[in-house]
Formats: sequence, structure tokens, C-alpha cells
Amino acid sequence: MQGSANLNVMIKAARKAGRSLVKDFREVENLQVSMKGAGDFVSRADIAAEEIIKNELMEARPNYGWLGEEGGGEEGKDPTRRWIVDPLDGTTNFLHGLPHWAVSIALEHKGEVVAGVVFDAAKDEMFFAEKGNGAWLNDQQRLRVSSRHKMIESIFATGVPFGGRGDLPQTLQDLARLMPTCAGVRRWGSAALDLAYVAAGRYDGFWERRLNAWDMAAGLVILREAGGLVEPIDPEGDILSGGDVIGANEAIFDSFAKIIRD
Repeated sequence: MQGSANLNVMIKAARKAGRSLVKDFREVENLQVSMKGAGDFVSRADIAAEEIIKNELMEARPNYGWLGEEGGGEEGKDPTRRWIVDPLDGTTNFLHGLPHWAVSIALEHKGEVVAGVVFDAAKDEMFFAEKGNGAWLNDQQRLRVSSRHKMIESIFATGVPFGGRGDLPQTLQDLARLMPTCAGVRRWGSAALDLAYVAAGRYDGFWERRLNAWDMAAGLVILREAGGLVEPIDPEGDILSGGDVIGANEAIFDSFAKIIRD
């Protein structure tokens, strides 16, 4: 699929950062004896990847704004456009040597995410989309959400709060309502990839609370362009600023959303 100049810049930046992270990922296993050492190493890998992405994107589009997980936000000369970047979504997986993490890059225009890239460098899977041009995997494969229309046949993904976060009881209540109605729930530790997997039909739906904009911005446009429905869990809320999201194929969305919103 021939993308726009902006999308090509995003893909190039994601690949460059991904190569750096893959190289660092091979070293993680040697650091497992020291959690502090491994944590510091991964933090440096994360920051280095963001620097690579920022250099690539801002060199190509110096007037755009910036929002990154590590570097925070910067206003651009063009107030209508902003890059939203998570250089390493799935840091805990990376730290533990689990090959399920991604580079996430999105472009926002006038408050709407119009292009997104989620690069799973460990598996060499590049998910990407632009508004109005569909969603794709590795240039040739068009992405479509699953066609399942029965909850009992569907599997869902979410993130389970950790480290004493206050929303754990709410998520456990979600699971108690949802799990009897479906074929399973997965918790793989990367919201960006969860959204991309719904777009690819690997999962049938995804929900999570208290995410950051950079965790999901790219995944939102990829899922929408693959034919999925994406809304805030609170119908009156805003996904990017509120951080609560629910997405699925159209056939099961209403049933799924009713359970989560109950």
C-alpha cells in the first residue's frame, strides 16, 4: 500500500527505533540477575528509541508538535498537528525477555488521530493505517476485524492493573461479568498491540482504563480503518484525554460494551 509522505516518515522512524530496541532486547536476558540493572538498562533503551524517533520525525516535520512518553509534550509552530509517540509499549515484557512489545507512532490533526504505526519489531510485524485508506500489515495484507458475531465464540484483551492501582476492583468486576459470556480473555501487556490485534481479527475486542494517549493513539486509527468500532468506556468521555477505551468488531460491539459499561 502506497502511503502518504507522513506515513512513510512514520514507518521509517518506527523501523529505525525497532532495530535499536531489538539489539538491546538481546542483551536483556544477561541482566536478569539484577532487577535494578535490568530496569536501568531498559530505561536507557526506551529513551534512546524515543530520541531516534524524535530526530527522524522532527527533521522531516520540524513545525509539528510532539507528545512522547519519555520526553513529554512540546508545542509546534503548526498548532494543528502533533506526533504522539510511545517508543516502547510493553516495557515490562521487554524487561523480562518476553518478545511482545512495540513501537507506537501516531499523527494527530486538529484533535483527531489521522495516521498510526504500531511496529512489533521482535516479530517484524508493521501495522499501519491512515484515515480513509484502510489498515495494513507489512505493506501487502489488508487488515479486517473478525467476523465473529457470537460473544461465546469471541476472545477479548485487556490490561489488568498492577502495583496497587485503585482501578483493580473495577477490572475484576469487568472480568467477572465478561468471562462467563465469552471464549476467553488475554492479558499480553501491550495496549498498542492489543488494538492492532483486534484490527487483524486475532482478538474480537479490547477494553482498558487509565491508559495514556501514547499507549493507544496509533492503535485507534488502525482499528477504525480495519472496520472496528472504538469508543470511550464512558460514552460522554474522550478517549485520548480520558484514557478509557473499548473497541470491537461491529457485530459484537453493543453486547460487549453493555457488559463493560454495566
